[in-house]
Amino acid sequence: MTLSAAHSAPGSSQPNAPTVDQSDRLVPINLRQSGPTPVELLISTRIRKSPYWHLSVAAGCWRAEVYNRVYHPRGYVRHEDGGPMVEYDALVNHVTMWNVAVERQIRVQGPDAEAFVNYVITRDATKIPPMRARYVILCNEQGGILNDPVLLRISSDEFWFSLSDSDLMFWLQGVNVGRRFHVDIAEIDVCPVQIQGPKSEALMVDLFGPEVSEIPSYGLYEGEVAGHPVVVSQTGFTGEKGYEIYLRNATLHAEDMWNAVLEAGKAHQLMVIAPAHHRRIAAGILSWGQDMDAETLPFQVNLGYQVPRNKQADYIGKAALEAARTQIEAGSPPYLHTLVGLRLGGKPIEEYAPDFWLVGEPGAEPTGYVTSPWYSPELGTNIAMAHVPVPLATIGTELVVHLPERYADVPGQPVAATVVEMPFRPSVNPNTRERLHQAGLDAAV
Repeated sequence: MTLSAAHSAPGSSQPNAPTVDQSDRLVPINLRQSGPTPVELLISTRIRKSPYWHLSVAAGCWRAEVYNRVYHPRGYVRHEDGGPMVEYDALVNHVTMWNVAVERQIRVQGPDAEAFVNYVITRDATKIPPMRARYVILCNEQGGILNDPVLLRISSDEFWFSLSDSDLMFWLQGVNVGRRFHVDIAEIDVCPVQIQGPKSEALMVDLFGPEVSEIPSYGLYEGEVAGHPVVVSQTGFTGEKGYEIYLRNATLHAEDMWNAVLEAGKAHQLMVIAPAHHRRIAAGILSWGQDMDAETLPFQVNLGYQVPRNKQADYIGKAALEAARTQIEAGSPPYLHTLVGLRLGGKPIEEYAPDFWLVGEPGAEPTGYVTSPWYSPELGTNIAMAHVPVPLATIGTELVVHLPERYADVPGQPVAATVVEMPFRPSVNPNTRERLHQAGLDAAV
């Protein structure tokens, strides 16, 4: 019997009805512990292949998932050769390239671009200068997080939303049907790769020259690779030193840029790998659709700093978010669960979790669920992000996690876990949330 079937709601015969209380949600998180899906992922015309897809396959990609309706490489080193932890080693010790064309680029351009962007993001777009980027969130009218992209301001009247895994273009276009800002909103033929790892700066200098070393965190730079125009940002999904290269007219020039990076990377032990979720977890970086979704408030997932108190302009979700903050400050948050970091026992988790594993207090029914687990070589233990009831979110709280048999110390027995601070270890290139945390400024909602 699967774990969630064993913990189905009283009187229920449905295996997707766990006892974890999700009465604050319209659509419960699927907590069925059904394990891997042993089927072949169909490669069809309904799902896009990015301009780098065939290059990823040539580099050894052997598995993929769908992200933003695009095939997304999720493994290059096979398990018998060491699997994802070999890719992790390349990331933290050398330099890696990722096919992240799934970060589809939605351009907002026109005389009202700044005003429109300021209306759809929670942060103040007027404070973003040209040739700078910011991590931002967009919320619906209920305050739920619709997307958490990197926003690139290319010029005074041009912004690019570099999307996480939700189709934001239709939302942005729909918003403007009623608002009628003087802007054009469309996806453009720009596809990024990420260059991540301690040797990334040296590789980028070889590609662009010494001036690339002057790019600040979340700064932008325009240059060329193999004679083709690109925009470079000092951003990434790891906490390591890293960059993203956004290739213009990517459909035409993907091979030229990809091969130029591979050639320059030979001197730096460059390895093509999948996006390093094991490293982003250690850095406390969230993944939309996994750690949060459209029914999650920013305050639930350590993103309260994305909701400024002093933004005067109206924006979508502002009223709901300000009301939620008032409730939180009064001690009555309008949600049941909040995101925490866990250090947990069990055998090393060196593979993607196919389910949301259940969490609870020792000897009690599960009341929460893990969203992002992995093994940390530096810490020598499993780590995870998890949603737990608000009263259990205090640092040091002792919990248990119901792991699958392959990771459990004793089959059928949960492993011990402790609520700890995130990030789990300091980042070489800390993001905004981590810098605020270091300054002691992220506790306030």
